[in-house]
Amino acid sequence: MNDFVSVLYELLQASWGILLESAPYILLGFFVAGLLRAFLPEDFVAKHLGGRGVKSIVKASAFGIPIPLCSCGVVPAAAGLKEQGAGKGAVASFLVSTPETGVDSIAVTYALLDPLMTVIRPVVSFFTAIAAGIAVSFTEGKGGGRVNTGVSSPDSRSSCASSCCCEKNAQEKKTFVGKLKEGMGFAFNDLLNDIGKWFLLGVLLAGVISVFISPELLMKFVGNEYLSMIVMLAIAVPLYVCATASTPIAAALALKGISPGAALVFLLAGPATNVASLTVVSGILGKKATVVYLGVIIVLSFVSGVLVNHLYSYLGLDIFDWIHRGSGSEGGFLPVIFAILLLVLIGRTFLVSKKA
Repeated sequence: MNDFVSVLYELLQASWGILLESAPYILLGFFVAGLLRAFLPEDFVAKHLGGRGVKSIVKASAFGIPIPLCSCGVVPAAAGLKEQGAGKGAVASFLVSTPETGVDSIAVTYALLDPLMTVIRPVVSFFTAIAAGIAVSFTEGKGGGRVNTGVSSPDSRSSCASSCCCEKNAQEKKTFVGKLKEGMGFAFNDLLNDIGKWFLLGVLLAGVISVFISPELLMKFVGNEYLSMIVMLAIAVPLYVCATASTPIAAALALKGISPGAALVFLLAGPATNVASLTVVSGILGKKATVVYLGVIIVLSFVSGVLVNHLYSYLGLDIFDWIHRGSGSEGGFLPVIFAILLLVLIGRTFLVSKKA
């Protein structure tokens, strides 16, 4: 019994340390997400993704980078874009870049990994999304047309029940305070409800890795640079994990000796793919395009991992000892306050969703 309590305490302590490190940055990420929601016009993305040229694909990749949606949450948004006339290539690019990164996950990457990976992650996501979009565009017939996705678009879900309601909302959105209130409501209610539980699960899994997996055990199975990337692909492709939740898991693996390339493979392939969302993506893009979409993600994730390892080696960094994380508890009371605030906000979303 004492051993169980000791292990449980060690697990909670490791998870708490990771939460202390990441809480200030993830709160900042959600705040920025709220600002984007508040002050970016609702039709801004859809307006720029029409057509089927490379230009719309590049735009879709760029627009998806800061938007914090998980691999399942992005599907309704992508379905909405398809219904509004966006080409398959642009939709595929949006489906890749959006779940792979977001302002919240970029902030947490800086907190838990290193500055170089913080830059590499969105850059590689951007080019992977472009490549996937271009590849998928070749599968699109001349007719195009709308595809019955079975997923309602965000616009249809958010339509007002009455003209009076619409007028009231329209007036509120015209004011700075109204926009800010709506944006923060989206970030710390809707978005946190979607991502919060998965982030906490990622923190707990990172704690489990820290406590139960020794560097020797991990290196025994994934000590080979290339084999480790294949293992990460095998785990990440079917697994549901959002970009924010994948970061503490990757950080825990990195501290045990996994290479930056293998960590990047997990960070790219995990959020962009999972068994549940791929079935719906098939309805949006078609089966042939979905195979191409998945193939591009797998190949480019692996290639990017190899190139990143070479980059770290070129810069004189040991690829199996590239991350050194200090204790978040040494930062004083602020990290503790931010961690408690984050837990309270996530707990609040659980209570609200249960009542609804």
